Amino acid sequence: MTPHRPLPRLVFGDGGIFAGQRTLPEEMAVALSFNGTTQAVMMATPADLTDFAYGFALTEGIAQPHEIETIETVAHPRGIDVQVWLAGPAEARLSQRRRTMAGPVGCGLCGIDSLDQALREMPPVPRSEFHITPAQVMQAIAALPAAQPLQDATRAVHAAGFWRGSLLAVREDVGRHNALDKLAGHLIRQPAATGAILLTSRVSIDMVQKVAALAMPVLIAVSAPTAHAVALADACGITLIALARPDRFEAFTHTDRIKESADVR
Repeated sequence: MTPHRPLPRLVFGDGGIFAGQRTLPEEMAVALSFNGTTQAVMMATPADLTDFAYGFALTEGIAQPHEIETIETVAHPRGIDVQVWLAGPAEARLSQRRRTMAGPVGCGLCGIDSLDQALREMPPVPRSEFHITPAQVMQAIAALPAAQPLQDATRAVHAAGFWRGSLLAVREDVGRHNALDKLAGHLIRQPAATGAILLTSRVSIDMVQKVAALAMPVLIAVSAPTAHAVALADACGITLIALARPDRFEAFTHTDRIKESADVR
């Protein structure tokens, strides 16, 4: 299924009424089922769903990539079921969780049934030699729009990108959490690399949790963070950069990774 389609519309303005079409993103119910039980139902863009399953399993603490045996996408009349089958240890952990989500695209914590799950502690990001210059931060955020074909066509989706010297990967979705999970699912199936995660959305605590699960040291977003997101980024050792534009940005935590040298390690 294509991630977008043209629909008819009328334009009012410019001295008249004009008929035409506008390309809009698809939004479908996507069920993520693990070992035969639905764990989450998210409204999402029907693209990169294997990435979505891998990323969701990792960032939600369900399974590591090596614990996933198979993934199958099954189309239904009213949505898509992404069926994930897990190996023994991950299956045992899954049985201890009591979480079913029926979430709109703007919700990252729908259905969590305990405060401990919503505010779960994340391990600190391992120390690395990676750093980034102010010029690179601005170059990275300036490069993101050109790598968003779905946003370019529809003006209605979010993106998450990975930068290391250049913009190496981008995933898009109508949901900001979904876009980050899709990017996570792509990255964990590639050779290991450390770099910066770019977001077109605001930074909430659950977005920081997902970046921490990826063990990425730098998070750059175009919008502002919440106070709790800043606190979690600080605790996890993540450099949080927000309100990023091609000519300015604001850094909130672990600013020692922002250096004048252009040597990216």
